Amino acid sequence: MVVFPNAKINLGLQIVGKREDGYHNILSCFYPVPWCDILEIIEGKKFRFESSGIPIPGKTEDNLCVKAYQMLKHDFPLPPVHIYLHKQIPIGAGLGGGSADASFTLKYLNELFHLFLDDSMLEDYAIQLGSDCPFFIKNQPVLASGRGEQFERISLDLSGKYVVLVTPPVHIATAEAYAEVKPQRPDTDLKEILENQTIHLWKNAVVNDFEASIFQQYPQIGKIKETLYNLGAMYASMSGSGASVYGIFEQPIHIRGSFPKEYIFWQGNC
Repeated sequence: MVVFPNAKINLGLQIVGKREDGYHNILSCFYPVPWCDILEIIEGKKFRFESSGIPIPGKTEDNLCVKAYQMLKHDFPLPPVHIYLHKQIPIGAGLGGGSADASFTLKYLNELFHLFLDDSMLEDYAIQLGSDCPFFIKNQPVLASGRGEQFERISLDLSGKYVVLVTPPVHIATAEAYAEVKPQRPDTDLKEILENQTIHLWKNAVVNDFEASIFQQYPQIGKIKETLYNLGAMYASMSGSGASVYGIFEQPIHIRGSFPKEYIFWQGNC
């Protein structure tokens, strides 16, 4: 069996406070998009992790897929497995690709070895791997708060809309992004806007608080957003702490020649 861990975008991202544990409280809508990695897990004589596609930095034991396996193995008598990951979602791009890989590994192992873990149990494991990992268990649009692990259902459906994702060759560390942001209580109700206002009205109301400082440090990221609007986007924003920027369009567009060749692109239906 092969599964396809998908990316997510942030529709608005408000940094509302600093926590005593060192993390920040946020408010954001997490929305899944079908830009996917490819994950396969099979039983083997000994544990092995292999990857292809976009190079994954760091040691094998630090990979979130490996950590997900080791976490479940601590609680269940799992046999050795061979994990193969083909990486297509850019790393450090604000798209949650690594978190998706981790959560899909948990779900895959749960099904493969009949562990009978329900979604709430899988979310409890996922939060130990990363703040936004639990989102990918149910993988449905939510209003996320807390560290990004507290979910509220949101009535939002972008079906039929077209999304363009552009990722420049820039890696932004999450800690670096948070260091430049001053938490503040939002002036607007993000859920009310997303549920009740048309996308054309989001431009000045649905804000990613990271953009001001990130665009100042990396002007090329801000330029992507500007270009997407010039191409006719109804709404455009940086996703997460960057560096990816997305635009939502009514219909497919031609972007060839609009961005430097070294940028990574994905486009498709929401």
